[in-house]
Parts: sequence; C-alpha cells; structure tokens
Amino acid sequence: MQRGTFKWMKSLNKSAILNKIRTSGPISRAQLAKDTKLTPPTVSTIVKELIDEGIVKESSLGESQGGRKPTMLVINSSAFYIIGVDAGSQSVDYVLSDLSGKIIDRSSRELLSSVTKNEFLSILKDGIHAIFQTNLNNKDNVIGIGVAMHGVVDIDTGTSLFAPNLGLTDIPIKVVLEKEFDLIVKIENDARAMALGEAWFGQKEKSDSMIAVNIGRGVGAGVVIDGKLYHGANDIAGEIGHMTIDIYGEVCQCGNRGCLQTIVSGPSIAKRAIHAVQEHQHQHSSLLNLVENDIGKITGETVYRAAKEGDLTSIHILEDTGTVLGIGLTNLIHIMNPRKIILGGGVSRANEFILEPIRQAIEHRALTPKTKRTEVVITTHEDDATLLGSIALLLEELFNPERSYYKV
Repeated sequence: MQRGTFKWMKSLNKSAILNKIRTSGPISRAQLAKDTKLTPPTVSTIVKELIDEGIVKESSLGESQGGRKPTMLVINSSAFYIIGVDAGSQSVDYVLSDLSGKIIDRSSRELLSSVTKNEFLSILKDGIHAIFQTNLNNKDNVIGIGVAMHGVVDIDTGTSLFAPNLGLTDIPIKVVLEKEFDLIVKIENDARAMALGEAWFGQKEKSDSMIAVNIGRGVGAGVVIDGKLYHGANDIAGEIGHMTIDIYGEVCQCGNRGCLQTIVSGPSIAKRAIHAVQEHQHQHSSLLNLVENDIGKITGETVYRAAKEGDLTSIHILEDTGTVLGIGLTNLIHIMNPRKIILGGGVSRANEFILEPIRQAIEHRALTPKTKRTEVVITTHEDDATLLGSIALLLEELFNPERSYYKV
C-alpha cells in the first residue's frame, strides 16, 4: 500500500469506522451508524470501499432485532502487513506483522560500535529489503514501516537527532526509507514506542494514563496521557535516564553527573559488580565462574545469573538498583501521577530482585496513600515490547489519525 493509497485510507470517517470495527467487531452496519453517529448511507458507502480495499470483511450473521439477521463486519487482519524495526545500540531487529500484531517473521542485524551514519542507514535498508524478499512479492499490501530508535528523535521530520550509544547525530531515517521503499515511514523514540505498544497490545486492563520505562543500556520512558503519547516542546519528554539522582555521582554520557542511568542501566550494574569483585575477589566465586575468571566479561546479565545462583553481592547490587529506580519512579509519580508504570528492557528481566525494592521505595517516598500504591508491573512482551511499539506507530496512524500526540 503506497503512500498515496494510505492517505486515501485516512479520512476521519473511514478511520472512525475502521477503529470501531477493530474494537467492537464483529459489528453490524446498523450498529456502526449508531455508534459513530454517521448516517446509514454514509456507513454503507464507506464499508463497501473498505471491503473493496480488502481491509474489512464480512463474517457471520448477527442476532436478529426483529428483521433479517445482519451481516457482521470484522477487520481482515491478515490482508495487510506492517514492518517494524527496533534500532537499538547493539543490533537492529526487524519484524513483519499483520494488523492484529501477530508476528509473521523476524530477523536481526548486528551493529558495530563504530558504525557510521551511512553504514547505519544501509543496515536499516538491507534488513527491510530482506523482509520483502523472504515474505512479500510487492508493497501493495504493506501499510508502512515503523522504526523505534534509541535516543532523541524529531518525529515531525523522522530524524534521529542524537543516538548516544552509537555516537551519531542527525540521521534522516524517514527521508531515506520513504525514498527507498515508497511507503509511509513513522519514527519514534524507542521508549515512547514501547509505551504506545503497551497501550495497543499490553496489560489486560487498559490504562489511559501510564508510563512505560525501558531499562537497558540506557533508561528512557514513554508517557501516555488520555491515551496520547506526550512528547514535550522539543521531543525529549521521557528522558528520565538523565534525571539527576546524585550530584556527586559518576559522569554520564550526557556530560552531567549522577544521572539515573549511571546507576541502574545494564552497563552500570556490570560496572558496580566489577568494582565489588576487584575489592573482594574471593567472595564472588559464582560470578567469576560465569565469566571464567575474566572480570572484563561481566555484564548486567551475568550479574543477574549470579544472583539467581545465590551470589549475595549480585543480589545486593540488583536490590540496590531497584531502590534507586524506585526513587526515580517516585519523582515521576509526583510529576505525572500515572495510574500504572510498566517496566521493560533487559534490566527488567531481573524483576524478582528489583521489583519489590522499587515498590518499597515508592511506598516510603510517595506523598499520598493512593500514590504510594501506584501500580508497577513488568511488561508481558519481554524482548518484543519495543518491536510491538514500532508496529503500533502504523496502527495508530491507520485507525486513530485524529488521536494525535501532546506536543507541549
């Protein structure tokens, strides 16, 4: 589905009907008219166009309300596809999904730390071309491409302004990919994409006020208010990894001292473990065994594995990580007051060690009884949370174009 065709799909009436079929299907034409407050002839005309386009199909007959049984309508989820991309600091992951979010194919390409801007763009293009070659004969049934990119993103131009873990700036992702594939391309910060993915595919009990926090090599958050992503005036809302926790702490990549991510990110956890081993090497046999006595191989993941094997220092480091995270999240609670906070990213896998200290820190520091009980949960999507967010970028564009985002 090329860019011009996609724009045809995006009239507000069509999107209103599409979204109602998505959320309430199977649904009759009469019920659509009643719920959307559009006239029956308008609904019939639009539904016919959507059926002809292939995105809606008729299913079973509904219950009779005194006359003929109505023909019910559903989204034809398997008729169209979305390509989702998660561009991290060490790899680029790709998925092909249908309109229900079902992942049909996936692949991954490694990133070198010294990658150039052009090399990065080539990796993006090559991975997407591979998806087409393996699964798709043409672009006509592809809605578009969603890219979740770490760092600071200008969503209006689709430019990666600053990718700190790659040391790159001003990457014109949207322009390059739209020229290459002639498809609509949506770019978003990875943590905000994850938040949107949680809003579409997340917890059973939906929340229109939540914060999704991605904790990996860095720390970022996506804020959802009234069902909309909040970006702020300059697209840096949610950069909680650069919240100052200790003014005398270590220097962060951003140049400031004591940022949250200098304490709770995966590399920071590893650094603290290496320091502990260097001071008391004889006490950490399980951690050292995991890395064959080479402390340079210690990562956040090996600290977690050692903690599971009972290494007390590793357990303490992770619990301390949870406490510091809880302090950072309490700050967010006092500013944004969300109903729910969802944690994702590599560090969140250590939830049996960090989750309770997070909750205790909030309990001890939040201002009111209700904010003390702010729900904090782990994403149910594990490694796919951000990829599902990249898919949701296109679903939002298709089904809810009028539901924009908070810029300020």
